[in-house]
Amino acid sequence: MAGEMPFEMPLVELRKKIDELKQFGQEKGIDFADEINRLEERYRQMESEIYTHISPAQKMHLARNQQRPTTLDLIPLIFTDFIELHGDRMFGDDLAIVGGLARLEGQPVTVIGHQRGKDTKDNIARFFGSPHPEGYRKSIRLMKQAEKFGRPIVTFIDTKGAYPGNTAEERGQSEAIARSLWEMARLRVPVICVVIGEGGSGGALAIGVGNRVLMMENAIYSAISPNGAASILWKDASKADQAAEAMKITADDLLQMEIIEGIVPEPRGGAHKDYEATGAALKEHLLMHLQELSGMDGDALVEQRYQKFRKIGEFAERRVSSNFFGSSSESEQTNVEKAEDESMQPIDHTIKHFSSLTEPSADEEAPRTPPH
Repeated sequence: MAGEMPFEMPLVELRKKIDELKQFGQEKGIDFADEINRLEERYRQMESEIYTHISPAQKMHLARNQQRPTTLDLIPLIFTDFIELHGDRMFGDDLAIVGGLARLEGQPVTVIGHQRGKDTKDNIARFFGSPHPEGYRKSIRLMKQAEKFGRPIVTFIDTKGAYPGNTAEERGQSEAIARSLWEMARLRVPVICVVIGEGGSGGALAIGVGNRVLMMENAIYSAISPNGAASILWKDASKADQAAEAMKITADDLLQMEIIEGIVPEPRGGAHKDYEATGAALKEHLLMHLQELSGMDGDALVEQRYQKFRKIGEFAERRVSSNFFGSSSESEQTNVEKAEDESMQPIDHTIKHFSSLTEPSADEEAPRTPPH
């Protein structure tokens, strides 16, 4: 098994026992078929129990699995004739974001995505998938090029966040992210965004403004990473698992809240278990959503994208009744409202006092017009 997670260790240990028993039987010429069948059945039951009830914290670790397929792993499984393009034409090329031209079942498209490293050296070169401003400006350049030639855009999101160092700030990190959001919002071609791993903070959203936003089954998407949230709430980043449980960051949560439009299923155990099956499932969903968007003109695409994000975060305000504080009788409710009114009197008096200081009295002479 590759890329095992801590919660999978019981499966790993049981599989090891089964393999050892098979090998011992072959070496000694002993038939352990009944025992092996019993253990195999136990393995299937345990596998079903573990993978049917994966917690948000466990999904967070699956999304961060080093063996999980990256953008460059998925592109050849989904697209053909991919040509990578480099540079932002302003500063340089950021390897944390890759992008270029490709074909999806013969249709020209532009593909852009975050790119994590596969080993320590690669991760350092790609800043662990955390882009600098030139990365976002490169993606903007490719998106505007796609719009010019009428090509749909597909983005793959997989980052803990934008690079937070001094060099990124000096080159305008916040402006680059804001510019990317603005440009994506008004693109007149179909845009499909897929969270393939971890989608963290503005660094993820910067290439996530699409007509359709999809998530892989075990991906996560959040305004702040669970580690960052734990650092703020409890001053302890090690409580990231606890934060993940409370933050509603899984694909199921976000689909229920209508933040995303679909969930792409993964092979049992995660996308890293079978790259080809993952690519096939993702390709199927991309084709389906692209077909739905292909009949919309530029104005309709911009409006649909605007309305999609405009409705996120809607809420309703209501007055908290006295029952909230444990009061139940009508007289108690009246007393609470009276106390609220009285508590506002000093504030009202202060406002009136300062207003009187700025308003001229009736006997004051009107200000004269200064001579020209």
